[in-house]
Amino acid sequence: MAGPVLTSRSAMGRLYLPYDEGHPWLNRQSALEEPEPINFQYFDSPIGTLRLVSNGRQLIGIEFEGQHSTDAYAERADAVLTACSEQLGDYFARRRRGFDLPLEAAGTAFQKSVWDALSEIPYSELRSYADIAQRIGKPGAVRAVGAANGRNPLPIVVPCHRVIGSNGSLTGFAAGLDTKMFLLEIEGALSGSLLAPSVQKRASA
Repeated sequence: MAGPVLTSRSAMGRLYLPYDEGHPWLNRQSALEEPEPINFQYFDSPIGTLRLVSNGRQLIGIEFEGQHSTDAYAERADAVLTACSEQLGDYFARRRRGFDLPLEAAGTAFQKSVWDALSEIPYSELRSYADIAQRIGKPGAVRAVGAANGRNPLPIVVPCHRVIGSNGSLTGFAAGLDTKMFLLEIEGALSGSLLAPSVQKRASA
């Protein structure tokens, strides 16, 4: 008998569905069901062309330029992708501080707990990896938190860019540190007291 299916919902109402080892972007489906159509469209942003991916009901991926997957999805708009494009446009124009989108992110229970914690970081604020580890009740899992942060499939919308090292360094970012700095600059977070002086100096240069 199969065990219970567990889901988690963040404080912002985001729902993450169970991890499927064989099909990490899809919901679990019975053999009698047709596979969900996966759609994508491109969004030209100040940090390059983003590839937005949805299953028609939820946003399931945001891919940075140079990291677009080669999956044979259909390039077509749907309501989710249209809403995501509009909200990203407002975000980059500094007219939006948060996102209101249906999301699905496939991952382990630990990864989902980290991504939920990321979703709770307010606009223009910063947290350290140690802060996130404390938030999810696993203070000794700082390195694992960093790994989960790096595997976030919904960057920007789930703001992994707001996480820095305990010493105030920017640490890594999938799209590069210049992109991370750009996103933090949009939000007015580069003057934050948590940042190392060298980072603040670089930002003001």
